Amino acid sequence: MSTGFTIPNRLLLGPGPSNTPASVLAAMSQPTIGHLDPVFINMMDQIKQMLQVTFKTHNRLTMPVSAPGSAGMETCLVNLLEPGDQAIVAVNGVFGKRMVENVVRAGGVPIVVEFEWGRPVDPQRIKEVLNEHPQARLLAFVHAETSTGARSDAETLCCLAHERGVLSVVDMVTSWCGIEVDVDGWKADAVYSGAQKCLSAVPGIAPVTFSEKAADRIRTRTKPVQSWFLDMSLVMAYWAEGGQRAYHHTAPVNTLYAIHEALRLVLDEGLENRWARHKAAHEALVKGMESLGLSFLVEEPYRLPMLNAIKVPEGVNEAVVRNKLLTDYNMEIGAGLGPLQGKIWRIGLMGNNATVECANRAVSALDECLQALK
Repeated sequence: MSTGFTIPNRLLLGPGPSNTPASVLAAMSQPTIGHLDPVFINMMDQIKQMLQVTFKTHNRLTMPVSAPGSAGMETCLVNLLEPGDQAIVAVNGVFGKRMVENVVRAGGVPIVVEFEWGRPVDPQRIKEVLNEHPQARLLAFVHAETSTGARSDAETLCCLAHERGVLSVVDMVTSWCGIEVDVDGWKADAVYSGAQKCLSAVPGIAPVTFSEKAADRIRTRTKPVQSWFLDMSLVMAYWAEGGQRAYHHTAPVNTLYAIHEALRLVLDEGLENRWARHKAAHEALVKGMESLGLSFLVEEPYRLPMLNAIKVPEGVNEAVVRNKLLTDYNMEIGAGLGPLQGKIWRIGLMGNNATVECANRAVSALDECLQALK
């Protein structure tokens, strides 16, 4: 016999999700209607327009994929790559490595360019690799590497690809709605993100946007996209503005209510105000962590304000500290991944949680935990 359950109200200061505003949860609880209902179609048009504003793009092929951010990655790569295509992939953390795996599964040939974890992608090295591989079809990299808290220069990298006629694929899962993103200004060709981080919506939606050049690449493919569900040539007919929509799949209706409300909150606040709020929260966290004698993995110029990698002090079991924060303070922070496992904590100040108050609570709780373990 099944029983009910109670969900604790945690303070989510990990790498995502972030805490969801009450109005977003309320929007999600509205009555479910059909995914081809005229009212829902109108809301879809509004979502598309708000995504274009927050991505700073006029791309017609802009939409939310009905799956989490990882599916956004796969959507971009399987639609733009055909078997045998060369793809230059910059790897400076976990999510760059996942790009490589997606390239392989799409039948592409990855040209992997490795960088130290915690450091940004070096544009000069990418320039050299682009010159060495003139047949490459795309350049893929992570703007905001969630596994390390490092920010790369997306504008320079996208422009390098554009100059050589190579498509750029950019992971903006952690950066979108938290720091500057300018898809058109940077000449990015394919961008994906996630709803649960700096947007502070519920998990399960991956906004994507494709330039006209990328859309042309999809339309002129010689072989079908590997994934039927993520095939943009099919899905775009459902997300085309106005007119008759071609059914592709049953959209997650109530989840898209939440996306609509979360985007409305972003635009009400203003993008630049939101970026400034993330920066102020980060600066408060830096001040507090340094007062505890703790240091950051990433050098100051390359740090992400919304994802902070803090080095674990020598002799401290980081898992014990995280567990104590969860059980005694109802606060979640993240662990290190891959070679950084056991070496860093990842503290997220994302979206609704990008406040000086949240930063100070994290510093105070971590201080008390470390003192108790001495």
